[in-house]
Amino acid sequence: MLVLKADEVSVERNGNLIFENANIEVFHGDKIALVGRNGIGKTTFIHSLMGTQAINKGSIHHGLKTEDWGIVLQHAEFDENMKIRSYVEKGNKELYQAKQALNLAEQKMNMHPDQMDVVNRYSETLQRYHDLDGYEWEASVDKWMLQLGLPKSVWNTPFVNLSGGQKTRAKLAKVMQREPDCLLLDEPTNHLDLETMDWLADWLSAYKGTVLFISHERAFIDRVADITYELSEGGTKKYQGGYTSYKRQKEHERQTMEATYQKQQAEKRALMEAVAHYKQWFQKAHNAASERDPFAKKKANKNMTRFKAKEAALERLEKQKVEKPKETSTIKVELESNALNSRTFVRFENASFHYDCQSDLFEGINFTIEKDDRIAVVGKNGTGKTTLLNLITGQLAPTRGKVHHHPQFRPGYFMQQLEGLQPDSTILDQILELPGMTESEARTILACFLFRKETVYKKVKDLSMGEKCRVAFVKLYFSNANLLVLDEPTNYLDIETRERIEDALSIYPGAVVTVSHDPYMLEKVANRVLSLDGGFYDYRGSYKEWKGHRQRTNEEQWTNNEINRLKLKLSNLMTSEVDPEHEKELNAKIKELTDQIHEIKKRG
Repeated sequence: MLVLKADEVSVERNGNLIFENANIEVFHGDKIALVGRNGIGKTTFIHSLMGTQAINKGSIHHGLKTEDWGIVLQHAEFDENMKIRSYVEKGNKELYQAKQALNLAEQKMNMHPDQMDVVNRYSETLQRYHDLDGYEWEASVDKWMLQLGLPKSVWNTPFVNLSGGQKTRAKLAKVMQREPDCLLLDEPTNHLDLETMDWLADWLSAYKGTVLFISHERAFIDRVADITYELSEGGTKKYQGGYTSYKRQKEHERQTMEATYQKQQAEKRALMEAVAHYKQWFQKAHNAASERDPFAKKKANKNMTRFKAKEAALERLEKQKVEKPKETSTIKVELESNALNSRTFVRFENASFHYDCQSDLFEGINFTIEKDDRIAVVGKNGTGKTTLLNLITGQLAPTRGKVHHHPQFRPGYFMQQLEGLQPDSTILDQILELPGMTESEARTILACFLFRKETVYKKVKDLSMGEKCRVAFVKLYFSNANLLVLDEPTNYLDIETRERIEDALSIYPGAVVTVSHDPYMLEKVANRVLSLDGGFYDYRGSYKEWKGHRQRTNEEQWTNNEINRLKLKLSNLMTSEVDPEHEKELNAKIKELTDQIHEIKKRG
């Protein structure tokens, strides 16, 4: 069943074209990712699809009413002090208002139990709530909040106090308590830790309905999407599969276009040579014909025909020409190595840390940061990832133990660069602040990070958050730091920018420590992992190897737990006393448990 279709949609804002010729078809059960550069208009496009943004051209067909969609927007307005339970309940306005009216009527009746008009009003309100199946609805809200990982212990917590993952779960619960057939999600993975992102990917993959979502998370797209649409200024293009499939098809398109372009260029050169050749022959024959030579005149006319034919062929080729594929800018500026001669930059020695009146986040940890380390810091929200970064940079001191920094240690902290951008300064001026930076070098660097031509003159205060992050990263990368410390550097960034940053980090001549929820980035960059889940663990290997190690560890832990459980059950059976007539049955159970333990050990 077709639930949504857009044909040749164009949107303008303040006289400026945002995008044109956008098309999309959404069928029941589809899982569709919408990708594209920051600022290209993805959020505008989904607002157009839902009817909250006017379109200038094209048409949109709804096979399902927009109010029947479950919509989770990135910047939805809400009362931050509202308790999470009330926030979720407001997903059904009619029932939420009916419940509020019932609560108010009940309070008045408790205050004035002898006033019949108050009692009658309560009875009427209660009856209406019953007629709306209010109590069944409350049970549905309970079910979805628990199913989506929101225990009763947080139901009275103000929305503002929730973690990023809890906010996403609450937003989903708010729409899911209406049990919609279609979900529309605008960057649902923002501010989620890796565990919560894994949970959301699994949950959406198992969801039976339709999902249309915007995301820059490549691993997430791979796990959820079976169709990917790319939005650009010129419209949309459809690709089967998730991000990896989309990327492979894009590269095939580029190679095909490059081959076609080279072939056309060769044909063009041949035609131009032929045109010049016949033109020269015609000129000679024409000069001879002017001397009243009939043979020369005939030859001139023949060359003129060939000349015109080649010119026509050249004109047709120009009309059908394929543009040369754009080359990807790469960092061409030579980086001076600011790495220390010493191998060790930072050394933690029995370091512990806690905030006031709290238990230790870290207790007696020992590790070093060394030259050429590319460290991924991973862990659930609240395990102290940002705190560890602050200890590394020296912004925090351990409450016990020591953190030693090399005398020539120069950290560059991404968050400081982002917060230190000058609002009234241009992008170009910000980069020219770097020591020894020339305007030519600055413009080359900015082009590598997708700031081209006149965009370098945009003021910081007019930039999107993604653009500010790009400027901050460039300033950090080309500073005199010998250790880059990155706290969620890819938040707000589109896929193309993330890939530029990954390429830059892979050739950085110092060390890198990063907290990121982007598995693609960690797999490409990290050669070492510091895990804060369940204690401190220093894994010397790539992020991909770490994932394999963790999976094996989890499997081993499950195996040991299962064997211990079965052994306990076996021990209880073997020490139990039974009458002779049930002894055969007991022995059979003992044998069954023994075989199960043996089979698990064999698999392990």
